[in-house]
Amino acid sequence: MPNRLKDEKSPYLFQHKDNPVEWYPWCDEAFQKAETEDKPIFLSIGYSTCHWCHVMAHESFEDQDVAELLNQGFVCVKVDREERPDIDAVYMSVCQAVTGQGGWPLTIIMTPKQKPFFAGTYFPKERYYGRPGLLDVLSEVLKLWKTRRQELLRDSEEITALINRDCVSGENGSEHRLPEKEMLRKAYRIFAKQFDPEWGGFGDAPKFPAPHNLLFLMRYAEEEQETDALHMAETTLNAMADGGIHDHIGGGFSRYSTDAQWLVPHFEKMLYDNALLILAYLEAYRVTGKAKYKDMVKDTADYILRELTDRQGGFYCGQDADSEGVEGKYYVFTPEEIISVLGEADGKEFCRQYGITEEGNFEGKSIPNRIRSGQTEENCKTSDDRLYQYRLKRTSLHKDDKILLSWNSWTILAFARAGTVLKEKRYLEAAQKAQGFIETHMSGEDGRLYLRYRGGDAAHQGQLEDYAVYTLALLELYRAGFQVGYLSCAIRRAEQMIRFFEDENEGGYFINASDAAQLIARPKEMYDGAAPSGNSAAAMALQKLAALTGEAKWREAAERQMRYCAREVYKYPAGCSFALLAMAEAIYPHRELVCAVSGDMSEEPGRQFEKLPAYGIDILVKTKENAEDLAECAPFTAGYPLPEGGAAYYLCENGVCRTPVRELDFGEYSNIP
Repeated sequence: MPNRLKDEKSPYLFQHKDNPVEWYPWCDEAFQKAETEDKPIFLSIGYSTCHWCHVMAHESFEDQDVAELLNQGFVCVKVDREERPDIDAVYMSVCQAVTGQGGWPLTIIMTPKQKPFFAGTYFPKERYYGRPGLLDVLSEVLKLWKTRRQELLRDSEEITALINRDCVSGENGSEHRLPEKEMLRKAYRIFAKQFDPEWGGFGDAPKFPAPHNLLFLMRYAEEEQETDALHMAETTLNAMADGGIHDHIGGGFSRYSTDAQWLVPHFEKMLYDNALLILAYLEAYRVTGKAKYKDMVKDTADYILRELTDRQGGFYCGQDADSEGVEGKYYVFTPEEIISVLGEADGKEFCRQYGITEEGNFEGKSIPNRIRSGQTEENCKTSDDRLYQYRLKRTSLHKDDKILLSWNSWTILAFARAGTVLKEKRYLEAAQKAQGFIETHMSGEDGRLYLRYRGGDAAHQGQLEDYAVYTLALLELYRAGFQVGYLSCAIRRAEQMIRFFEDENEGGYFINASDAAQLIARPKEMYDGAAPSGNSAAAMALQKLAALTGEAKWREAAERQMRYCAREVYKYPAGCSFALLAMAEAIYPHRELVCAVSGDMSEEPGRQFEKLPAYGIDILVKTKENAEDLAECAPFTAGYPLPEGGAAYYLCENGVCRTPVRELDFGEYSNIP
């Protein structure tokens, strides 16, 4: 019989509905049951495309012996970390504090009051090569729960107190630090020390793309004329494009590489990775003009449109690493398969160029790659869609089709920027459609945002990352077409972000809202891991709003957040690269450009704007039609007259405004290309 997960919309929870374990979703009923029956809580956190989550499910949660022990001694709760990042953040901090490491599946055992006394990650059913077995762990916990309960309760109180102390930043807010160039230099030096000069990336395997690190290095290279910073970014982007982490058949990138040379990936594909990689390759194309980076942008964006886009416009979470229970099966080939699809001549040439050999490079088969092909981008033969169609029919691949607000927001931002830079209308249209989907389907009657949508159901109160990244996406949409509605919406969402998430005492922003059901801790995240943190995104959004609107309230909010970020980033700046990008907006010269246009927005201002950099300048466009709405968002624009014909440009730099001109002379401004 299905358990209590049978009615859940989360693909991850739904995957466990037929387990013999009597799972509950995170709910009051589960905790009340544990209290009434005097049982500890067994909490398992994962996500639907997680390979080791599947392994633990098959080994243990589908096993009758394990289920019997869990059902008799515990109340069992399943959480999708992608739907409840607040719960995951709290208990992941527990695991890291107790064990020194973390990851998924995350295994927590705690009191009915949600206070943890045991933490770990994956456990096999039985003891295996020194790793304790789940049956042993559960049996020992139940024994201690009966015989040494007070020790467990004391441990749970100490752990809870510890993570609450970690949630408080600084020394009672006494450290007032402002962003400074030395933080950026320190981060650059750390990246340079960790850089792999042969294969790119930073540190040892496994290697994660972390595109925001590359965005920081490219920004630093341009501002400081530091060619080595650009070299590190390009080396990494090139190696990833050539490696097996890049899906050369279907486009897009896997989550990370298990080796140093980006050959063997952990095969799951995540939406946020691919959206952020679009931004990184797009910036590399803008800086260098190299066609390879433009091709990677289109390759990745087209993959998202083809495989991760809902017909209503939202973007799905990702695709699994496993196919028919085997990791990577969907992605690997033998030479015989290639030849059978492409024919003798084309098949052998493809095998030569993409490293498909009899020996294989992954469990007897080959992951397509161009690491040692010796081919240039121009003369490297493609599979002209035949292999892609063959692969689709060969085996199935699970798709996590829920729609997450923050991940969709990164994708909207990436598509809007790609549409502008590459002049690809379809990307901008996809971004606009996704934004419309969010406002229609993921916004409640109270005007608040929901975190997740699936199957007609929007659920879970939006969290910091949702509001912060969505605000950034709206600002990018505004820049793409200067429709004031996007700017107005960005202001409204940022106001909600401040109202519900800001820590007025210590600075920064909490993950969950002030009126949300509170957990045992209310964490604030600053570290930019696989994706930028909500606090980093908030810093960038507030800084941009301050520049665009000229409003004191946004300048003050941006300064508060910059002080908080500077205080936290100072500890380890390379771990907060997106926050450093936000700081760069405040540290380096910045310009505001108001374009007043007579009549409709003409083509000429658009051609002028194409020459402007992607950062360091914010643009407002005033027309007769939008003047009133624009003045509500940016009151200072009310005093800018509309010309009798054509366009007038008002450029301000570092608090000084120049004489308005009818045509931008880019040679006059040393920092504008």
